[in-house]
Amino acid sequence: MKVKDVLGKDKKLLKLINALGEEPISRINSDGKVCEHLVNAIISQQLSVKVARVIAERFWAMIGTKAKMVDKILAQELSNLRACGLSNQKANYIINIANFWKENNIKDKSFQSMSDEEVIKTLVKIKGVGNWTAEMVLMFCLGREDVFALDDYGIQVAMKSIYNIDATGKELQQLMIKKSEKWRPYRTYACMYLWAHKDQPL
Repeated sequence: MKVKDVLGKDKKLLKLINALGEEPISRINSDGKVCEHLVNAIISQQLSVKVARVIAERFWAMIGTKAKMVDKILAQELSNLRACGLSNQKANYIINIANFWKENNIKDKSFQSMSDEEVIKTLVKIKGVGNWTAEMVLMFCLGREDVFALDDYGIQVAMKSIYNIDATGKELQQLMIKKSEKWRPYRTYACMYLWAHKDQPL
């Protein structure tokens, strides 16, 4: 496994890989449904998995088939979106996403030819979509292999635990970046193992 050859140079990460097997990297997705992924990301923000799933099910049941999804979202009254369980802010963020797709004639497939930096630069133009959300699109929607979610709390917790890092703020980030350099060009896979470690500490 080429990925293991690279990541395995980090002995502590190799321990995770050997213990957890290949399941964590199966979570990487490349279905390319960027607009749909962004909507689901907004729905799930700051919610438990269970609550987010219920709201998402209500939302997509209201929208119906995903064909002409953008037009269907924009056809909804704000009150309809709120009735699914969305906050006023989240409902507006979802409308922002749909408007951005409509006004700029965005096609999901157009992201395939963009670099990681171009994808992030494009998506953060949408109010409600930040750097972290764009990184999640790269990992879980476009299947990009070398994304490092520096600001992700779970990644920070896992790295502090595994590498015995006692730092916060910019010092923590600098140490994380230094550690992650040896994982290139497979930092996405490393993140999957770090998240798995956070959820199931060895």
